Amino acid sequence: MANLLQELKESVIEGNAEQAVMLTEQCLQAKIGAQEIFREAIVAGIHEAGVLWDCNRYRVPDVILSADAFNSAVAVIEKQLHPGESDMRPKVMLGVVEGDVHDLGKNIVIAMLRGAGLRVMDLGVDVPAEQFVAAVREECPDVLGIGAYMSSTMLEIPEVIRALAGLRSQIKIVVGGVVISQAFCEQVGADGWAPDASTAVEMIASVLRQDSKRG
Repeated sequence: MANLLQELKESVIEGNAEQAVMLTEQCLQAKIGAQEIFREAIVAGIHEAGVLWDCNRYRVPDVILSADAFNSAVAVIEKQLHPGESDMRPKVMLGVVEGDVHDLGKNIVIAMLRGAGLRVMDLGVDVPAEQFVAAVREECPDVLGIGAYMSSTMLEIPEVIRALAGLRSQIKIVVGGVVISQAFCEQVGADGWAPDASTAVEMIASVLRQDSKRG
């Protein structure tokens, strides 16, 4: 069993999605618990990929492959991790603003948030303000993450926030992307900003804790 978990972990680190799916299925067939598979192999693998990124041993393509392998493995055990309709974990929704189709940063953040045990909904890229509003109304996330990766599209962020005015008291809004800064976050009235994926997970966890204390 330990060998299967180690092999699965390595497949996530190496970004081999097909092998990650196969090994996850083998772990389940071997009667290893879904939580153990998730914690000891899948999350451990994406964490190690993050360490390699921080140490400059991994480049962007490596991280993309690791995130894909992570998400593919999680998809196999998602229902067993959180069965039924009783999933009370905080829900985070992420999307990239209209006119922007860059999704690398978003995808890495999503993988790391899932690794931290949060429910994550991916709205995708090139998302118009009205789609953000409709999704928030329907899904009622605890946190909405709005991303922009170009100076020409970052101005869509305040438009989305204005469109959410009627729902603003119900959610926390965080922003991110290579062109975004703490000053911009404060300017548009968002609740949080982070410069990278690792920090984003910590920041969102902090925002959720603050909201829980007020509740």
